[in-house]
Order: sequence, then structure tokens, then C-alpha cells
Amino acid sequence: MTADSPSDRGRPVAAVQRAIAVLETLAAADTDVGTNEIARRTGINASSVSRLLATLGRAELVAQDADTGRYRLGLRMLRFGTAVLSRLDLRDVARPHLQALSSATGETATLSMAGGGGEALTVDFVQSPSSVQSVARVGRPSVAHATAVGKVMLACTDQQVAAPLERYTDATIVDPAQLRAEVERTRAREWGEAVGEREVDLHAVAVPVHAADGALLAILGVQGPAGRLTASARRDAVAHLTDAARQIEATFAGGSVPA
Repeated sequence: MTADSPSDRGRPVAAVQRAIAVLETLAAADTDVGTNEIARRTGINASSVSRLLATLGRAELVAQDADTGRYRLGLRMLRFGTAVLSRLDLRDVARPHLQALSSATGETATLSMAGGGGEALTVDFVQSPSSVQSVARVGRPSVAHATAVGKVMLACTDQQVAAPLERYTDATIVDPAQLRAEVERTRAREWGEAVGEREVDLHAVAVPVHAADGALLAILGVQGPAGRLTASARRDAVAHLTDAARQIEATFAGGSVPA
């Protein structure tokens, strides 16, 4: 037996290409598809399609309806998809969105994840391009009752903040009842804000990123100086954040964002 030449190793395997074409056809179909229809859509002759479907069926990559004889993707494909999604690094997926958020808003964009003890931790950020900017740090914990990120975390998890609530500025919420109302407001509108509550001259907005099962996956935020991140600018930032969150969610769900 001779080893494959370099040109052989780079040459596509025709049978594999045909199998991929069949799988892609099934993935794109809204309903189960018959052998002849698959042959028409792929340009592969029907007898070859039949053999490919039989082979893929034995591997549980496709499934056949016993009543109609038509085909759909098999459950084993779900296992493959889940394995791919589990290896996606959240920071790698979110990084282009952070860059776009910073560019669109002119402010610092952050990615945070819920931690323990009523805190969310910054895991990545893109600094504002402006000369005057809000500085973020990887690993910095939020203050749940005094930051936009923290309020989103409280709204989307069962974590609580123990009283007494520390006051950082005159605007900091220190009344537990008022905080509960603010968290409920954040939950209802699906975004949170902090207006000079942790630092006098710092404003911020944040939105949740949900996993496919509805759990909190991450939190996207935008923060900046009070003079720039006004009420109007915060509303605009929320629109950008929400769009970015939907795109990240679609990536992890294996789908696409509706137009």
C-alpha cells in the first residue's frame, strides 16, 4: 500500500461531498423530503441518493418517516451541534459585537458574566475611542445595586443583595424596597441603567444575553461619562445592545437573527 501523495490528500472525496449535499438539503427544508426531491435539489441521481440516505440512516444522521418514506435530519445531528456550541468561547463570539458597540456609541463596551455573592464579573471589554473614557478592567466585579450590569444580573437570576446597601454616591439606591422595584423594572423592560450611582460622573446601560434555555448567559453593557451618555444617548445605546445580544443568542442557538 502506498501513501497518499500531497495532491491526493487535498482532493475532495466525492462521496463525502454528495453526503454533505444531502444533509444540507434536509437542513434547509421546512418539511420532510422524499428521495426524488433530494435528487432534484442536489443534482445527484436518485439511486445514489437512496444509497446515501441508507448509509446516513444507519449512522442516525437522517431519519425516515415510516408512513411517508420521506426523510429529515436525525437526532444524532443534534448531538454534533451541541458539541460545537459547547466549544464556542463566549468572548470570541462577543468580541466583534463589543467592537461594533464601542464604535457605534463612542463609549466603552463590556461583557460580563454572573458570579456568586450578588456580583457579575467583567470578562472582556473594548475601550472607548474618545480621549475622555470610562475605564473597564477584566475581573472587576460589579456592584449589583449600583451598576447597570448588576441590576440586569439581579433581574435575571435568583441572587439577592444583603442589606444594608452601601452608598457610593447620592444617587445610589440604598432602600431595599426601592431596589426591588428597580430590579422589577429592569426585568420588565429587559435592560438596566445606572445614572451616577457607583461613580458620580459615570452612566451606564446593560442588557441580558440569554442561553437557549432562557438562563442568563452574559450581560452586555455600555458605560461612559455623564456628559456624553445622556438619557437620549442611553436609549440609543440600548437599541445597539439589544441587537448585539440577539445576534449572540442566535449564534449559541445555532440559528440566525430574523431580518
